[in-house]
Amino acid sequence: MSGRVLVVDDNKVIRQLIRVNLELEGFEVVTAADGAECLEIVHQVRPDVITLDVVMPRLDGLHAASRLRADARTCHVPVAIISACTQYEVDSGRAAGVDAFLAKPFDPAALVKLVRRLMTPGAAAAAPGDAEPVGGPTG
Repeated sequence: MSGRVLVVDDNKVIRQLIRVNLELEGFEVVTAADGAECLEIVHQVRPDVITLDVVMPRLDGLHAASRLRADARTCHVPVAIISACTQYEVDSGRAAGVDAFLAKPFDPAALVKLVRRLMTPGAAAAAPGDAEPVGGPTG
């Protein structure tokens, strides 16, 4: 299975880590440095999944997720938060319509599994219990 993932994180090292791990599994990856850049390019990129960090300049991941959900062109695209996954981030992310959470630091295999699950048609809507944060390196 392949697909296009838009990876949004202000940390270049994290963006590259996510990109490499997903590209090794056959995904096409496009990156953005913050939520504002995400919103600027999302309609040209047309991703199958979007990953968002929370704390970013210009527009944070939670507000970007809300804007993506409010846009008829992107409201159907699965969104995963990859961040510290504090209780505030999880609660706010759920309210914004985020489909899944992955806590940093993350296991690359968990990242790939999460993206694959979100690529499956109907998987995000069919598994609301999976919106619980996935643990760090061991979880």
